[in-house]
Amino acid sequence: MRQPLRKDLEPVAASFIVKQLVEPHFDPNWHFHPHYQLFLVEEGTGTRFIGDSIKPFGPGDLVFLGPNLPHLWRSDQAYFDRHPISNQSGFRTRGTVVYFTEDFLGSDFFEKQEMAPLRQLLNQARQGLEWTGHTRHRAETALHNLTTQSAGFERVISLLTLLSDLSRATDYKYLTSPGYTNTVKPNETDRMQLVHDYVLGHFPDDLSLDTIADLAGMTSPAFCRYFKARANKTFSEFVSEVRIGHACKLLMNGKLNITQVSFESGFRTLSNFNRQFKDITGQTPSGYVRTYRQL
Repeated sequence: MRQPLRKDLEPVAASFIVKQLVEPHFDPNWHFHPHYQLFLVEEGTGTRFIGDSIKPFGPGDLVFLGPNLPHLWRSDQAYFDRHPISNQSGFRTRGTVVYFTEDFLGSDFFEKQEMAPLRQLLNQARQGLEWTGHTRHRAETALHNLTTQSAGFERVISLLTLLSDLSRATDYKYLTSPGYTNTVKPNETDRMQLVHDYVLGHFPDDLSLDTIADLAGMTSPAFCRYFKARANKTFSEFVSEVRIGHACKLLMNGKLNITQVSFESGFRTLSNFNRQFKDITGQTPSGYVRTYRQL
């Protein structure tokens, strides 16, 4: 049975949830929930889908999401492949996640004058946020401390201190485009999940729009309208971003040259790859590699 698109968390007595996730791969389902979510990837690689944003992820990836913002950390295929004898992939993912609702400390707690910076942070999180640099390192330490504390007053203070630190930081980026809104309905689970799974499994190949539309049970024109309304981008733009996200991971890995990366990512000409890479990342592939090595 397929997982529902809207994800409901198990109720707990504490005001918020802190979890350490250790699994063969991250949850492969595109979903959303009514909680704020602060998530740190500690182990694992793949492609991160948040609203209309598509980016590669790896250890140190720190993201804060507002309520009902669709998301998916899709682990690389190697995390799903099983050895024929051991039935294990040999890989694992690990992360720390915090879930809380806007009223976890009372219906008007964040409306107080002193909470203005945190209130602004919560509003910004509805577009999705990620941090880099020193802020990310401080947040990693704070999240690790949260996992060692028992539910109580000290842990609430620790979370508020972490949120306060994030609210003052300037080394952040928005994830979704300014006009993005979640228009996906819970009863559309199967269709969007099928599209995501198919593209992630076949993006290096020539993808046929007619095949995708048929998979979704729609005509090609109807599917194009449907996808644009829900993803805030065309289907071809979605495929290009998946391919470029994969290319970024290959470039960071450093084992292939740019021409090889181009073909491994599904591009049939190097000129098309270079053009789309710069359109999406703002850099040329060689410039991206230089920037990564400097970092």
